[in-house]
Amino acid sequence: MFTSPVQLDVSFDTELAETSHPLALFRKTLADINSLLESQFRDGVSITALVIHRAQFIDQLLIKAWHHHLGEHASTLALVAVGGYGRGELHPYSDIDLMLLIRESISEEITERLERFLLFLWDIGLEIGHSVRTIDDCIEQGCADITVATNLMESRLLDGDPELYRSMREQTNQNHIWPGRDFFEAKWQEQIHRHHKFNDTAYNLEPNIKEGPGGLRDIQMIGWVAKRHYGVESLDELVGHGFLTKEEFQALERGQSFLWKIRYGLHILTGRREDRLQFEHQRTLATLFGYRDKESKLAVEHFMKEYYRTVMELERLNEMLLQLFQERILYAEDSDIPEPINNRFQSSRGFVEVTDPAIFKRYPFALLELFLVMAQNPSLKGVRAETIRMVRAHCHLIDENFRNDIRNRTLFIELLKQPEGVTHEMHRMNRYGVLAAYIPEFGSVVGQMQHDLFHVYTVDEHTLTVLRNLRRFTVAEHRHEFPLCSSIMASIPKPELIYVAGLFHDIAKGRGGDHSKLGAIDAEEFCRRHDLSDYDTRLVSWLVGNHLLMSTTAQRKDISDPDVINEFAAIMEDQIHLDYLYLLSVADIRATSPTVWNSWKDSLLAELYNNTSRALRRGLTNPIRQEESIAECRIEAGKLLQESGVADVDIEKFWDRVDENYFLRYSADEIAWQTQVINSHGNNPESLVEFHQHAEGGGTEIFIYTPIMGFQFSTTTTALDKLGLNIVDARILSTQDGFTLDTYVVLENDGAPIQGESRIEEISNTLRDVLPKEKRPLCVTRQMARQLKHFVIPTRVHFLDDEKNNRTVIEITATDRPGMLSRFANALECCNVQLHSAKIATLGDKVEDTFSITGNDGQRITNTKVLEQLSKTIRESLDSDE
Repeated sequence: MFTSPVQLDVSFDTELAETSHPLALFRKTLADINSLLESQFRDGVSITALVIHRAQFIDQLLIKAWHHHLGEHASTLALVAVGGYGRGELHPYSDIDLMLLIRESISEEITERLERFLLFLWDIGLEIGHSVRTIDDCIEQGCADITVATNLMESRLLDGDPELYRSMREQTNQNHIWPGRDFFEAKWQEQIHRHHKFNDTAYNLEPNIKEGPGGLRDIQMIGWVAKRHYGVESLDELVGHGFLTKEEFQALERGQSFLWKIRYGLHILTGRREDRLQFEHQRTLATLFGYRDKESKLAVEHFMKEYYRTVMELERLNEMLLQLFQERILYAEDSDIPEPINNRFQSSRGFVEVTDPAIFKRYPFALLELFLVMAQNPSLKGVRAETIRMVRAHCHLIDENFRNDIRNRTLFIELLKQPEGVTHEMHRMNRYGVLAAYIPEFGSVVGQMQHDLFHVYTVDEHTLTVLRNLRRFTVAEHRHEFPLCSSIMASIPKPELIYVAGLFHDIAKGRGGDHSKLGAIDAEEFCRRHDLSDYDTRLVSWLVGNHLLMSTTAQRKDISDPDVINEFAAIMEDQIHLDYLYLLSVADIRATSPTVWNSWKDSLLAELYNNTSRALRRGLTNPIRQEESIAECRIEAGKLLQESGVADVDIEKFWDRVDENYFLRYSADEIAWQTQVINSHGNNPESLVEFHQHAEGGGTEIFIYTPIMGFQFSTTTTALDKLGLNIVDARILSTQDGFTLDTYVVLENDGAPIQGESRIEEISNTLRDVLPKEKRPLCVTRQMARQLKHFVIPTRVHFLDDEKNNRTVIEITATDRPGMLSRFANALECCNVQLHSAKIATLGDKVEDTFSITGNDGQRITNTKVLEQLSKTIRESLDSDE
């Protein structure tokens, strides 16, 4: 039927003339062209051709339907394409936006014909967005709404009265509504608000390729402003105006084609209008576009790296070109008499610029000096667009000789020492490509994303966010956020060292091997090249090599154990190393994801820091021993109880029922509190459920005291899961007379402790209701989150022998899913194993949990066959679909 993808065959007109019911003909024709274009897309036909051909085909189909329904009235009205369709671009399931332009009054007959025309378009399967307006309507609504004005500006006449359409365009141009300056300011604010919705970053895990920063809307934004200001119809005309360089236009075209290709694919895969690049589509598109798994990177990671680098370049072009508009439109009337800054830079209209176009060629070190000038002059609004172009054009000068030049090494370190602007200028250096050129290892991680739910930013974005977090510790007005970090930051001798460590801590991601060790080597080479002392070099390299140590120790080990603290303190060696590592750890975890940091992790790291500081003050040769720790705990808890009026006989009555582990696992104030509530509970047969706010708001402790029963841990964890609580820590102890002392540290789903009497009552009543009744495991019915379904992590079970504490330690790595703890508890019950503690660490799509267990005889498990069966049972339980 089709002689080309954009031309209806003559036979279509013949069939249309012969039928009184054209619906089937239009539907079949639309289905045929959809099938043809999809086939061409899968065969690799140019995406630009496909998008344009689809719009041209729909043009013809609409015009045929227009004449069929309007007849002789078609020439008295105007059928107008607006929006993206008005630009002559159309993706498979994009809305087809139409404006029916009418005169002041139309007959009832024409009204009915228009209604039948629109209904017909819906019936044949087109997604139509429409408006019916007079020219006065266009003027009124265009004045009131910048979006309407933009659509009118991008409109094109499909059919009808050309004079009516020409009059509308004339009366809605910038001479009548939204003059260039007003239009630019409104669209600029529109873009700012739009970017805010995506946290002002293009590096989201499931990005919106249309609306997000660096997306298709940012390209359109450039076109809108240019068309309004210069009166051009396409971006390539801006090259002739000297606004765009040929290379920049080609970069915009390449970026648009790449995003169009993704969007076209998304529409075909989902069968609907879809602009979100979700996980399930990322993998499918990566395969469709020919990406393959290589070495240490998945095909989807190669695909997404190209995506992020593309949108980063588009974001940079958008920033630069809009700034050029800003200079030419908003500041056109401002004085342009430059104010000198130094021999190489000057300020013009508040923007820094070079004093001579040949500056970077004559003085390459100015490529770094520019950012130091910006940091030292915070009143500057930004960098002139022409100067940005020059920086990009001269980045090739940053070679090995440049990196070894003492002037450049000094400038870079001097920038890190500035009291203000370091973070902003590092981000600017990254956008302009200077940071990647100066530190080539950094260039390899630009746009690199790990395909999981834990790392929500590309490596370069995460790294610069770590730097921002560290800098925030130095700002007085933010001191209330992290007072301990701010206090430590003010005391460390050389803050620039931790900034270097922050820059290098993840720089070896994606190379294969241990990125911490590889990064430590890179950091050492950088420090030596920049003439840092041997001590400073070793410190920075050590920080990079050990940047995960503090978080893993706090989240996976029992930091109430003196031996754990002594071991960690021995690695730290001194307070300086501990201070630097603590700051880097907090900044790193907070920069991983907006949701990964919570009050519990805050309190864990602070507790580890404070305990280690005490151990260092005591001296590495004089470590705290368990018996000392137990004795100190008993004395301190006893004093607290006596102050509260609890009799010695009541204290000893309870303490005689527990073993020494109780005084190692709990702090003195926790023991005092638990002793009081158990003493008050007396012989009450009902389960005791009490709540206690963890120190410094790190979480809420739920303390349960009740006779031991079957499936108790499973029942409790399932109930808490159904209540929407996240368990981050669990301690399971028992008395010598058959009672359990269970403590669960929980957080709400937003990472906050439990708040409000009604919420506490709800949780308490639920637990009291299930604990005495359930003798079998409960089921978790909550569905797995959509995103988690696309990240299947093989369950791994690893056993460690904790001979000192007579425990067996289980380390489990698995896919996060509802009821994880409950499933694990059921496996232990089936194998007659006792759980004593749990450390819960959820890392996006993955859990890395640590459990301390014994056999039913209270002894650690050493029998290999028993451990193999336990491992098998755990894996089957966690991986079950039931």
